[in-house]
Amino acid sequence: MKAIVIRQSGGPEVLQIQERPMPQPAAHEVLVQVRAAGVNRPDVLMRQGKYGGVADVAGMVPGLEIVGTITACGAEATRWQPGDAVCALLPAGGYAEYAVVDARHCLPVPPGLSMVEAAALPETVFTVWHNVFQRGALQPGETLLVHGGSSGIGTTAIQLARALGSHVAITAGDDAKCSACLELGADWAINYKTQDFEQVLNEQGVDVILDMIGGDYIAKNLRLLNEDGRLVFVNAMQGGKGEFNAMEVMRRRLSITGSTLRPRSADFKAALAAEVEKNVWPLIAAGKFRPVIYKAFPLAEAAAAHELMESSAHIGKIVLEVGK
Repeated sequence: MKAIVIRQSGGPEVLQIQERPMPQPAAHEVLVQVRAAGVNRPDVLMRQGKYGGVADVAGMVPGLEIVGTITACGAEATRWQPGDAVCALLPAGGYAEYAVVDARHCLPVPPGLSMVEAAALPETVFTVWHNVFQRGALQPGETLLVHGGSSGIGTTAIQLARALGSHVAITAGDDAKCSACLELGADWAINYKTQDFEQVLNEQGVDVILDMIGGDYIAKNLRLLNEDGRLVFVNAMQGGKGEFNAMEVMRRRLSITGSTLRPRSADFKAALAAEVEKNVWPLIAAGKFRPVIYKAFPLAEAAAAHELMESSAHIGKIVLEVGK
């Protein structure tokens, strides 16, 4: 089979298409003929040797989410049959013509979505559901602030929060991105290059913040939270260190949390998949959430897809189509 391989840590040019042996599913796994694979920020960090504690990435195949057709099932993978269309979360290996996946980490492709759209679901939906609704405990009527609102994570968080009855504010880097987020249902869209989000939102405050920026946003976020507010980190693109007043955290009973998905156990991901299928798949069926696709590249153009991801020019998800 063909796969995109990281030759060594470095820039997008280190991604190279190669022939690789066909993987074989273990008893608890399924073999999926991949139709499309989502491109995510962790893929970029993996390529750079900065993700998941693995510095030596030579020979690795990136890709954390796929969609395709099951071609073989292990003895314990009793839910699925060959021919089933699934999207799935995996720790790596998605940029390939075939991938093996823990059967519990697969979900049926929702009716009405294309394969490209379904490829954009697992990583972002799992991340948003766990961090916004489980760890952040966002409730109907509360306000969520999403930094990076035009990203795949952001566009997912906007739609899910609105569908479940919450208000949403976002930050983004230009007016076009802000407009796109407003069209998706955001109540406030703040261009961080021309406005200070803390000043804009200070009067009403927010209840939950989904932050992928870190750095000097940390203190601003905590000042902006209402009483019993929750700050949830999923990345720290401007650095993980920031100063804040611990007395204010105590006085207003603030919570600071966060997570990364890839290192979590297979059992945790299986439980999360079940929660996502129960809570999010009906929203897709009802037309209340649909992944936003910015551009799809052929598998062989993975380097160009990574260049686009690093430029941050996109709105929504970037996807690789396999067989194109």
